[in-house]
Amino acid sequence: MSSSSSAAGSTGTSAGDPVDPVDPVDPERRFISSGSPWEELAGYSRAVVDGDWIFVSGTVGQDFATMQLPESAQAQAEQALDTIEAALRQVPASLLDVVRVRVYAPERGDVPAISEVIKRRLGAARATNTTVCCPLAVEGAKVEIEVTARRRPQATDAS
Repeated sequence: MSSSSSAAGSTGTSAGDPVDPVDPVDPERRFISSGSPWEELAGYSRAVVDGDWIFVSGTVGQDFATMQLPESAQAQAEQALDTIEAALRQVPASLLDVVRVRVYAPERGDVPAISEVIKRRLGAARATNTTVCCPLAVEGAKVEIEVTARRRPQATDAS
C-alpha cells in the first residue's frame, strides 16, 4: 500500500471527525472523510477533490454518529444525501454541483421511493443518473448513492 493511499484511509482522529489531508504527491488533490467506519476498514475517502472535480464514494443511508440505518429506503436515501451534502460542503461545493449520480438498490420495488428523494434533492442539478439493482455490502442497507461533482466558479460581487 502506498503512503498516499494509507494516508487517505487513516483518520488519526475519533469517528465523526472529518479529516482533509492533502495528497503529498499532488497538492491539488484533497481527501475528505465522514468518519464512517467503512472508510477506516477499507482505507478510502468519502470524497476526493481533484482540482474542480469532486468524486464522492458510494454512501449508504447510515447515520455514522449513531450507526443507525433508518427502516425505509426513502429515509436511507435522505440520510445518504445528507452525508454526501456534508462532504461537498467541506470542498466547498453543493448538491447543485453534482453532474453524475449512481444509485444502487437491492430491491427494485424501492426504486420509486429512492428516485423521489433523488429528484427532490438533486433535480435542480439535472445530473446524469444510473440506477442499478444489486446486493449491497452493508447489512440492512437499502440504497447506496455515489456522485461526481464539479465546482463551478464562484460568482463575484460586481459592486
